[in-house]
Amino acid sequence: MSSGNRISIFPTRMALTTMKTKLKGAQTGHSLLKRKAEALTKRFRTITHQIDELKRKMGAVMQAASFSLAEVQYIAGDVSYQIREASIKAQLRVRCKQENVSGVMLPTFEMYVEGGNAFEFTGLGRGGQHVQKAKEVYQKAVETLVELASLQTAFVILDEVIKATNRRVNAIEHVIIPRYENTIKYIISELDEQDREEFFRLKKVQGKKKDKAAAAEAEWEKAKHEDDDLPELQAAHETGQLDSNMLDHDDEDVIF
Repeated sequence: MSSGNRISIFPTRMALTTMKTKLKGAQTGHSLLKRKAEALTKRFRTITHQIDELKRKMGAVMQAASFSLAEVQYIAGDVSYQIREASIKAQLRVRCKQENVSGVMLPTFEMYVEGGNAFEFTGLGRGGQHVQKAKEVYQKAVETLVELASLQTAFVILDEVIKATNRRVNAIEHVIIPRYENTIKYIISELDEQDREEFFRLKKVQGKKKDKAAAAEAEWEKAKHEDDDLPELQAAHETGQLDSNMLDHDDEDVIF
C-alpha cells in the first residue's frame, strides 16, 4: 500500500481505535454537509424562481411608473423643483434583517415609510391626483427593487456557500475517508502480521522448551540407571563376585 494514500502512523491498537473514531467522525460530517448542501440548493432554486418572477414584475412596474410620470409632466408640467424643495429627509427607508438557513446568515432587506407625506401640496394647482398616483407607483417600484436586491444578495451568498460546501463534501468523500480507510487497513494488516510473528515465536519457544524437557528427562533416566547399577558394583567389590546378569550384559567394544 502506497504511503501517499494513507496517514503515516505507527501501527498499534490505540492508533487503530483513533483512526476508527476519526473515520466515523468524517462519515458523520460528510452526511451533515451533504444534507446542508441539499437544503441550500433547494433554497437557491426557490430564490432563483423568485428573482425571475420579480424581474418580470419589475419591468411591468417600471413601465407603469414611467407612464405615470409622463402623465404628471403632461398635466402639471415640471414638478421636479417642487419635489426637491419639499424633500428634507428620505421617507422611504430600508432596514436589514438576517435569516438563518442551515447555518448560513442571509440578509433580508425590508422597506418602510418614516414620517408624513412631504409632497401633499405638490400639484395643488393642477395634476394633484396624477402626482399622488405617480408617487404610489414609484413607491411600489422602490419596494419591488428592495425585494429584488434582497433576493439577489442572498443568491450571491448562497452560490458561494454551496460551492464551498460541495468542495468540502467532495474532499471528505474522495480524499479524507479513503485515506482513513487505507490507514485502517494498513494498521490491521500490520497487527495481523505482528500476531503471526508472535504466534510463530511462541511456538518456537514452546518447541525448544519441549526439547529441553525431553533432554533433561533422558539425562535423568540415564542418571537413574547408573544409580541402580552402583549398589551391585559395590556388593561385587565387597564379595569379589560379579552378578551373572552383569556378566551377561554386553558392553560395546572400546578400542584404544
